[in-house]
Amino acid sequence: MNSDNASNTATQHDQHGLWPQASSVDDFRHNIAAVQARITAACQRAGRDPASVRLLPVSKTKPEACLRAAYAAGCRMFGENKPQEAHHKWEAMVDLSDLRWSVIGHLQTNKAKLVARCASEFQALDSLRVAAALDKRLQIEGRSLDVFVQINTSGEVSKYGLHPDEAAAFLRELPAFSALRVRGLMTLALFSAEAERVRACFVRLRELRDRLRQDAPDGMDLSELSMGMSGDYEIAIEEGATVVRVGQAIFGARQTTDADYWPPAT
Repeated sequence: MNSDNASNTATQHDQHGLWPQASSVDDFRHNIAAVQARITAACQRAGRDPASVRLLPVSKTKPEACLRAAYAAGCRMFGENKPQEAHHKWEAMVDLSDLRWSVIGHLQTNKAKLVARCASEFQALDSLRVAAALDKRLQIEGRSLDVFVQINTSGEVSKYGLHPDEAAAFLRELPAFSALRVRGLMTLALFSAEAERVRACFVRLRELRDRLRQDAPDGMDLSELSMGMSGDYEIAIEEGATVVRVGQAIFGARQTTDADYWPPAT
């Protein structure tokens, strides 16, 4: 999918932990505009319409005041890793009636009720036990939920997600859970300054999606690809991302380590 120009795109991983903190509405407007400009440029390199890419601001660890400033700057959906944190912020900001929440981190079955209650979207589905728990709680709540199936494209044992070879069989089981609306696939790329190794993860997800579409259950939508974060979303867009999960480039560096929010798979 990428052009010759696109193949030269570097990561921004050298900025990890160094992004300046945003606190005012103007800070957020500036940062969002900067990210959107990069999204537009990446789309132009790949011959894509910028409207085909959704920016998901990731607000994990950030206090309510920052989220309210980001909301005032135009954000209407936030991504959170931890279900407890998403639920707490949802309760605290329930006055913002058009604000939606996406849970993008690993989910244990005992936290499914939190996601079923507060989230519009769950991007890390990789277990039938979690699918069943979510479906049960959603039925109780009278709600449905957009979901992305998480795929491990880097081969790292520290990352959650299905092995690509497991995806087809997993998708065949999902129509049994009527409250879950499958929208596509999600991945976390290798965290590396070597852009081509990062790009390979995104290519792997896109090519897997294209294969899965051929035999997907009737009515299952696999149009969405959620891939790319602050350091690599431009490369992800060049390879077909329709959702990019951008945190630090909008909110600023986090005080907590990534290990606190991306715990190793066990």
